[in-house]
Amino acid sequence: MNTLAINGGPPVRTTPYKTWPHHDDAERKLLSEVLESDRWWSSQGTKVHEFERRWGEFHGTDRAVAVTNGSHAIDVALLALGIGAGDEVIVPAWTFFATAAAVLMVNAIPVLVDVDPATGCIDPTAAEAAITDRTAAIIAVHIAGHPADMDRLTALCQQRGIALVEDCAHAHGSRWNGQMVGTFGDAGTYSFQASKLMTGGEGGAIVSKRTDVLERARSYGDCGRQPGEWFYAHFALGGNYRMSEWQGAVLLAQLDRFEDQARTRDANSELLNEQLARIPGVHPQARDPRCDRQGNYCYVVRIEADEFGADRESVRLALGAEGIPLTMSYPPIHRLDVFREPHGFAPRWRSRDGMQDFAQLSLPTTERLADTTLWFTTAVLMGTREDALDVVAAVEKVQSHADELRSNR
Repeated sequence: MNTLAINGGPPVRTTPYKTWPHHDDAERKLLSEVLESDRWWSSQGTKVHEFERRWGEFHGTDRAVAVTNGSHAIDVALLALGIGAGDEVIVPAWTFFATAAAVLMVNAIPVLVDVDPATGCIDPTAAEAAITDRTAAIIAVHIAGHPADMDRLTALCQQRGIALVEDCAHAHGSRWNGQMVGTFGDAGTYSFQASKLMTGGEGGAIVSKRTDVLERARSYGDCGRQPGEWFYAHFALGGNYRMSEWQGAVLLAQLDRFEDQARTRDANSELLNEQLARIPGVHPQARDPRCDRQGNYCYVVRIEADEFGADRESVRLALGAEGIPLTMSYPPIHRLDVFREPHGFAPRWRSRDGMQDFAQLSLPTTERLADTTLWFTTAVLMGTREDALDVVAAVEKVQSHADELRSNR
């Protein structure tokens, strides 16, 4: 093969992958309707209400509650479940900061546990071992759209009488045994931030089969108001987490094309799973047979340096030079400065009494995955079969020239 692009050779991919997000006249039309309506506020408009209805129907629930962003969706879901001061919430250590931060935001205590080495999702055995008499909930994060083991987690939470929250920020459209993620637990939360599989730039939503949870979530997200009551009556200590009509309009257009995009991503991810697994040292995220559709916010593989011939960081840089778009793996939560520094939670938390010593925490699977995985952006899954196969060609090229990468180091 040719010299690596990072060393001056021609790249595998000379045409950039199509950028995300995708949009067309559907967004323009709906945004124009909002503009001309003069009702840009969801309390007066129609777009957010319509999106809530359709997002709920998509999940087989009555409605959804739309909020400002995915981080606030977790905050509001926890509040709606009555989780607060002194409660412990079990959280996987391999996730975005917001999952654990939301627990702290409602004055509860995050308990970090390790993840499954095959999928990167929360390890049910580790979660069960962390339960105490103060445990109020478990948050399951569906990493890269692959569902956590919902059979074990739902059974565990039911047996122990604790709530189950699903962080579905990566998992739009993912299914487990034919059921949409987000509907197994007491609440499921979604993000519509710019990189997500549906986006309004920002935005979030909560789904649940529990009417009481949705009613409380709506109140907490709307300054503690209740439907039908006086506008200046406030019944709970809520905040303004309302989605705007602009976001609602864009998300309606995004939802209309979502199914076609999901089928494309799923087909291309299965192709990559098959082809990349043949390359020494490349281990795609496992696909449990109970996962009958994976949302694939990104595409994740683990690089075993001894087998591949080069370490993850060298491979990442080389693939970028070959024209393959990648993003970074999440660092372990317990490695973040805010968790390691004694005063990292101030002024919200002035004491860490009762919390884990995060700086000394050892969660080996999380740490290994954070240090060895490559996260390809969803762009590599959104095109043709040939576009996806360029990823394979690039990885094969880099692996065959691993000695060049070692010499670069």
